[in-house]
Amino acid sequence: MFLALRYPTFRRLFAAHIVALVGTGLATIAIGFLAFDLAGGEASAVLGTIMAIKMCTYLVVGPLAPVIAARIGARRLLIGTDILRCGVAAALPFIDGLAQAYALIFVLQAASALFTPTFQAAIPTVVTDRNAYTGALALSRLAYDLETLASPALAGLLLLAMPSSALFFGTAVGFAASATLILSVALPRPPAEERPPFRQQLTRGSRMMFRMPILRGILLLHLALAAVGAIIQVLTVPMVRGELGGSEPQSASVLAAFGLGCMTSAVLMPTLIARVGVRRYMVSGLTLMIVITPALWPLIALTPESWAIPAVSVLWFALGLGYSATLAPMGRVIRDHISDHDLPDVFAAQFSLAHGWWLITYPLAGWGGTIIGIGPISLVLAIIAAAALVGALRSWPSCSRGPVNNVERTEVHHG
Repeated sequence: MFLALRYPTFRRLFAAHIVALVGTGLATIAIGFLAFDLAGGEASAVLGTIMAIKMCTYLVVGPLAPVIAARIGARRLLIGTDILRCGVAAALPFIDGLAQAYALIFVLQAASALFTPTFQAAIPTVVTDRNAYTGALALSRLAYDLETLASPALAGLLLLAMPSSALFFGTAVGFAASATLILSVALPRPPAEERPPFRQQLTRGSRMMFRMPILRGILLLHLALAAVGAIIQVLTVPMVRGELGGSEPQSASVLAAFGLGCMTSAVLMPTLIARVGVRRYMVSGLTLMIVITPALWPLIALTPESWAIPAVSVLWFALGLGYSATLAPMGRVIRDHISDHDLPDVFAAQFSLAHGWWLITYPLAGWGGTIIGIGPISLVLAIIAAAALVGALRSWPSCSRGPVNNVERTEVHHG
């Protein structure tokens, strides 16, 4: 897993990744508290709307990332979006209305929609060895998982001494540090070549995602993750503070349990993939999530109050194991089946289309939790995830081909 750290450029990019993620994690928690402060009992609906804005922005803006990066350079785009996110985060504590929150979050997420796929596509250009790249993916997933663990823990400590709105300043610091680290590296430039028309370039990655069966399977796995993940992202704070009568630090601790599960799975990923293969590892993780999600409804209804939050934390830990096992290896699947030239387009398309599923599941979780209750809507989302898993297994059969060779890569590129 640590082979990728032998690459100096990756080390700095990875450090930038970590500090930006911590800042993002603090912002995610602070936005949840901000929604509760602004909307009270309607916090679930407000969070659902905020997340829908985020996903809509990702869906629309994400495909622009490779187009812009090809014109101004990936490094400039990464630094510019970090600076923009820093400014927005610093402004969020001063808002006092939902309209302002929605507008600033739109700008924040538009910058993230350009940053993330550009960053993902940059990693295989600086970590060229296949085994080292697998380790880089594991480290990247581990960074996400550590953020999910560290950010709630850090937020819990900060909330003991300051209001939740102050967490946004930690976000600004993280983005500023990320921009500084990226400024210190040089990223390889793609070879100069004639660019296709703008419309073709904008949709090229999406057409490849829909054309290749294995990539269609990846998109369906993203749908399943979005269905179960919406429960984590949208319903945790309303459930702990509303249904279970918990505090802000307890909400953070439940999210930390999910992060601990993700981190555990990421540490085990290289070893388990070597033993069982990528497909079986990913499918097993998603199956775990689907099986245990329906337990949330009786857990809320039947568990004694003193045991409810610890029980939810255990459930969240298990969901974290499955979530990371399903999501982390997706970059490996793409890298193994797509040519280097096509990686930026496919990564951008995956980012955009995958978040399109969240555009559906976020408001479904938020409004569903408000209208029919957290337990029932969790069961509905689990059924959606199960249906998506069945579709993914049909698109990505166990007998599918492994990594393409150089000839096949060329055929994919020119096809």
